[in-house]
Amino acid sequence: MSIHRTQARRSGVLLRSVSLQTLVVVLGAFVVVPLVFALVGGFKDTAQLSSNPFGLPSPWAPENYTDVLASGVFWRQILNSVFIALATTLVVVGLSAMAAFVFARFAFRGREALYTLFTVGLMFPFTVAILPLFVLVRTMGLLDNPLGVILPQAAFGLPMTIIILRSFFRTIPREVEEAATIDGCTAFGFFWRILLPMARPALATVSVLAIVASWNNFFLPLVIFTDPNWWTVPLGVQQFSGQYVSDTAKVLAYIVLAMVPALAFYGVAERQLIGGLTAGASKG
Repeated sequence: MSIHRTQARRSGVLLRSVSLQTLVVVLGAFVVVPLVFALVGGFKDTAQLSSNPFGLPSPWAPENYTDVLASGVFWRQILNSVFIALATTLVVVGLSAMAAFVFARFAFRGREALYTLFTVGLMFPFTVAILPLFVLVRTMGLLDNPLGVILPQAAFGLPMTIIILRSFFRTIPREVEEAATIDGCTAFGFFWRILLPMARPALATVSVLAIVASWNNFFLPLVIFTDPNWWTVPLGVQQFSGQYVSDTAKVLAYIVLAMVPALAFYGVAERQLIGGLTAGASKG
């Protein structure tokens, strides 16, 4: 009986492993196949896409990519997205780190209520608040100004960033803070010189999340920017798709090139992102 149970257990484990691997392959195909189709389609012309959408280009048409790379408008949109993403990240991470430090290391009346107020912000996406947000930005004179995108993005990024950093800061032992205080370190000195260096994995995680969220944001720049000189990559993709609506291959090339910076950044920062998300759990 024990042999049969062992074999049945091994068969069950093998079946679950195969099922899990199959699921991963299927989910990966949903991501990879469209990317490969767009990448290869960018080397075709529109006639090839219509007659042979899934085959290799014959002949190859690299000018779809080179024309986009030679466009100054494309590089200006890349720089706009990079600038707005980095500025947003600096603001949201800086403010969130200070707020999370207070919520994690200080006890005061109303702390949990105030923290709950921040977390409620997760319930309000851009689409819900876009009208009052637009009125507020216009009143402040920030239309066609990068601050009109940076500040709202940072404000909407505060709740999630504070939640992640607070959880990490609370894992730092009290003994570390007490030792720093005995050595004459002030609260801000402990935060700046000891806590932040120890929280590098968590800071890297929230920075990656903030940059990716800013890079992919389409709705807010669409509302705030009417000057094409401040358009970001998502707005550029929309404008380019409308301009070359009949040239599908060129549109695919533009989309692929627009994705490259975000994919490259995520590929470099993936280890930091995963490490930061798991650091708090491993310490706890």
